[in-house]
Amino acid sequence: MEPVKIDALQKIITNLESAVVAFSGGVDSTLLLSLCVQHLGNKKVLAATADSPTLPRSELTETKELVKKINVQHVIIPTEEMKNECFTSNPPDRCYYCKQELFTQLQNLADKYGFKHMVYGATHEDLKDYRPGISAGEKAGARAPLLEAGLSKKEVRELSHHLGLSTAEKPSSACLASRIPYGTGITKENLSQVEQAEDLLKYKFNLPQVRVRHHGDIARIEAPPENFSSIFLNNCYKQIASDLKRLGFLYITLDLNGFRSGSMNEVLKK
Repeated sequence: MEPVKIDALQKIITNLESAVVAFSGGVDSTLLLSLCVQHLGNKKVLAATADSPTLPRSELTETKELVKKINVQHVIIPTEEMKNECFTSNPPDRCYYCKQELFTQLQNLADKYGFKHMVYGATHEDLKDYRPGISAGEKAGARAPLLEAGLSKKEVRELSHHLGLSTAEKPSSACLASRIPYGTGITKENLSQVEQAEDLLKYKFNLPQVRVRHHGDIARIEAPPENFSSIFLNNCYKQIASDLKRLGFLYITLDLNGFRSGSMNEVLKK
């Protein structure tokens, strides 16, 4: 990683003086939180995790474990994007309304406890895809230090390794709403279906990097192509199909294009 980027990142964070960090437990937000604690001190940093039906319970549990290791204050804030029809109707800019809710809550925390800034873990990669949440962050006055310093996802992982963070090789994650096609309403029921299906694939069938895209009766599984063989080994696919049908899906498919972040945005590009 270029030393100039590290220097720029350190300067950006130091100049914050104090910050509320949007903390999801992913590789980006964990690095950002760790660096904020390192350069500002744990009394000047507050980790805030947004909790709603769009967040897998396993991810919420992991955030609690991570903040203990980082040794920083942590609050879990219930967010109410599910009450906003602009979000639940699932338009292409759905993420804007979710992040708008998040940054409103973060600003309330910053005001309440006297923190100067709110920050979140966007990176340079996020500029390459459709990310309306970044617009919400800009409008709310939130800062994205990793993005401002020009860090790529690869560089975030490299720096995480250097700092000995357990998330350095953690598979990328996204909110459960990203599994629902645009225009299909987001409900607690279909979010729960996705969460249960992905938990089965991750923990029962040992597929750590996986998405289950929810197309009504169809569950479209995205996994890295190198994992395809394990899915078909010893007729494992039959058990996967059976388990997912018990969750309410009628047809179970494997996407031959494999896993890719933001695949639901492909329809927008088309």
